[in-house]
Amino acid sequence: MVSIIVPVYNAENFIRETIDCVRAQSYRDWELILVEDSSSDHTMEVASVYLEEIQDRRIQLVRREIKSAEDKKFGAAKARNLGLSLAHGRYIAYLDADDRWREDKLEKELDFLEERRAGFVFTGYEFGDEEARGTGKVVHVPETLSYRQALGNTTIFTSTVMMDTEKIERSLMEMPCIKSEDTACWWKILKNGVTAHGLDENLVIYRRAGKTLSSNKIEAVRRIWSLYRKAAGLSVPESVWYFFLWGYRAVKRRV
Repeated sequence: MVSIIVPVYNAENFIRETIDCVRAQSYRDWELILVEDSSSDHTMEVASVYLEEIQDRRIQLVRREIKSAEDKKFGAAKARNLGLSLAHGRYIAYLDADDRWREDKLEKELDFLEERRAGFVFTGYEFGDEEARGTGKVVHVPETLSYRQALGNTTIFTSTVMMDTEKIERSLMEMPCIKSEDTACWWKILKNGVTAHGLDENLVIYRRAGKTLSSNKIEAVRRIWSLYRKAAGLSVPESVWYFFLWGYRAVKRRV
């Protein structure tokens, strides 16, 4: 069984589509764990009403308790970790609430994982507009990524990842509570000797809101530098080298 973990925050406009894209999967043996992270909109109500309407026992909606200001920090990481603790499946897959999967995403990815006898796989994806319509900008992925290769090639996109808990310890899958927690998590797993295998097929739509792109670029630069220096513990010269590789590939993906 595949356990699909979705952190949900202020997603009232997306959550029904998110659920629908999972229910439309050609591979049927899954559970969907929606972790609602104390949204300020009507996400919880919208999701609850829809789940009551469709009555799909494979789906559970849980709310992460926020008891203090500290609990609010790094919500996505904490929500994914809560979902991981509740997961019953052998395979773990992640989906962000505003992204979309192709209908054969799980089936193709699971076949690929088993064919490669891999513990960690990821796929290609396509940039989408605010309505999750594909823009034609497809990100292709390498056949494999080692830890050192991944430092300079951050093409592993969270909504494309699938992992096998019989080959990777669940403790390694827990995301650190830092910015860009997903990338830091992949590095942690790969640093422990795991190789990530890339399925170079466009199976995911990455929704991007145009109005946030400029600020996101600036924040991305700050985050990746912090990851190199703090999460990976690289020296300044090493950080500069990998930062250059990251910048080159990041620009290339978007052109």
